[in-house]
Order: sequence, then C-alpha cells, then structure tokens
Amino acid sequence: MEETHKILDGKVNLYRRGKSQIWQCSTYLEGKNHRTSTKQKMLTQAKEVAETWFLDLKHRQIRGEAVSGRSFAQAADRFMREYEVMTGGTRNRDHVRGHVSRLNNHLLPFFGRKALVDVTSGVVQDYRLHRMEGNGGFKPPSASTMHKEIVTLRMVLKTAIRQGWLAALPDLSAPYRSSTKVAHRAWFSPDEYKTLYTASRENVKASQTKPWRHQAEQLHDMVLFMANTGVRPDEVRRIEYRDVTIVDDEHSGDTILEIVVRGKRGVGYCKSMPGAVMPFKRLKERNEPKPNDLLFPVDHKKQFNRLLAETGLKFDREGNRRTLYSLRHSYISFRLLEGADIYQIAKNCRTSVEMIEKHYAVHLKNVIDASAINVRRSKR
Repeated sequence: MEETHKILDGKVNLYRRGKSQIWQCSTYLEGKNHRTSTKQKMLTQAKEVAETWFLDLKHRQIRGEAVSGRSFAQAADRFMREYEVMTGGTRNRDHVRGHVSRLNNHLLPFFGRKALVDVTSGVVQDYRLHRMEGNGGFKPPSASTMHKEIVTLRMVLKTAIRQGWLAALPDLSAPYRSSTKVAHRAWFSPDEYKTLYTASRENVKASQTKPWRHQAEQLHDMVLFMANTGVRPDEVRRIEYRDVTIVDDEHSGDTILEIVVRGKRGVGYCKSMPGAVMPFKRLKERNEPKPNDLLFPVDHKKQFNRLLAETGLKFDREGNRRTLYSLRHSYISFRLLEGADIYQIAKNCRTSVEMIEKHYAVHLKNVIDASAINVRRSKR
C-alpha cells in the first residue's frame, strides 16, 4: 500500500511505499519524471527536503543547466581545470590550448547545457552532422579536425566517469566509415624541392635593398634547415642556439648538427644532414645571438605560403595542401629514397616505424624490392 501527499500546489509528490519508512519525492520537468529519496522518516522533515530539492531543480532549469544530474559544461570545466596540471608539463602549451579552443568554439556551444546522461551516440552523430553542414558560423572541418574534436569530447566524458557523474562512455565511433583511405602526407619531390629552394634563394637576392631582406634570408635558411633535419614546425620555433652543436660525425665522416629538440613528445635529439650546417652558420653570423636566443623568433608561415603560391607548389597532384610540415615529410621521404634504415629515421624524427610505413613508405617505389616480387618458378 502506498501513502502519498502533494505539496507546492501539486508540483511535487511525496510517497511512501509498502512497509518502507522512508519518504520519496518526485516531480515532472522538461518532459521527464525526476525522483529522489528524502532519507527522512518524519513527514514534516521530508516536506522540507522535497521543497529544497524541487527549488534547486527549478533554479538549474532557469539558469539553462541540466536538470538530470551533472551537465556537460560542468564536466568540461573540471577537465580544463585538471588536464594541464595532471599532465605535469609533459604536453606542450599549444596542445593544451588546442583542447580548450575546441571546447570553447565547438563542443560547449553544442553540448554545454545537456546533461551528461543525454550525451548519447545519437547526439554525438547529430554533432558530427551539425559540424559537417557548416552550422555555427564555421566551415566544415576536415577529417583530422573532426577526429581531434571527438578526442576532446571523449576526454571530457572520461573525466565525468572518474568523478562518478556518468556510468559509461557512449559509442563515439563514426558510422558508415569503418575503414578510411590512407593518404600520404604532402611532400616535395626532389625536383620540386629544388624549385622551392631556388625560388627562396632568388627571393633573397631580390630583397637586397628592401626592408624585408632579413626576413627573406631567415625564411631561406629555415627551408634548408627543416628539409635537412626533419624537425616539426612547432619544434623549430622552440630551438635555441644553445640547443645546436656542430660536430664531425665519426661514423659518416660528415660535419653535421646535433640538436636538442623540444616538442610534443618532450625532449628528443636529432642528427641533421650536412646540408643544415651552412644555414645554421649563416644564422649565427647574421644575428649575432645569445645562447638562449631562438633560431627563428618570427613565424614565417605567411611568407612560406606566398612562396608556394608563386612557384605553383601549394598543392600536390592529389590536391593535398602543402605547409611547413611538408618539409619534414620531404626529409623522411628523401631518407627512404636513399635507402636509410626506417628504424633509425623513426628515432631521429621522434616518431614510430608504424607512422612512417603508413604515411610515407606507402607511396615510394624505392621501398619495394623488385627482386623479391619478380620471382619465377624454374622450368623443368
């Protein structure tokens, strides 16, 4: 038998079931029934608890917050508060800022007011559709950008699980795309690279009497430096003069650079090709630096893009867009073309053999051994 009472003009039901001595309360908000236990045996005390609970739900509804438990915005706030601290500086600031930017620009405007329990697989698919249709004032994202946003979403939901705000992670996999085409990274072939650095050198000659002469010289040396070291664009912007040493390599007999690299993988090391030595010497002679000065204190992205546009090298034949990162891709591809050991390339570039095989070696004919393929069974 159930004993019931209505309070607050019938908006809240108080009830006690069977032989239980504890009063429960329920209400109907936002198209759903909400229930909780007052944990009280006395009716007067249960009424006070039920009124406080109902008014709290109404205030959260007025503020636009989730009524059913914690909201996505609360989980995102918790994630942003703890992520940089808990990683302990092992991830660089640009990486952390990327998560914050994706949350503020895309994820919070869509999921922010939703309860965590309402972030289902269907809602995540609605978000993908929302982004791909270009809603929210942003252009449709690339597959890589969309993947990064889902990674950030997953990290926020895992934060909620750790806090006990969410029971389980919804299925975040993208439907209809069980397997994707593996595309190689945009790089410069040897002839295209020659066209690039020749145009860069001519740009330096043309700017001898111009105010931007120094920047043109810096850009030229950056192109040569990156193509002969394979460092990432974010890594090259962190390299200081004290991180670079000119040495005579005992194994090859060449004069090369030994570089201490700080990037997304923490601190690593790189041994350059001989072609990086002269650009580094020019940098030291031109800038007369202190040991802790940056090699390239200015971002040359716009200059480099202008150079690519002038030489017709902005896109490769598959339509892939070339950027400063393409110089790293070119370095790795050149080493593979020359027959260098793939494991040593991976160590020198602070990446994995798997990544090199997937994105670089897949499109280079030199890594295919024809003698191992063109095998013929001997005739009797």
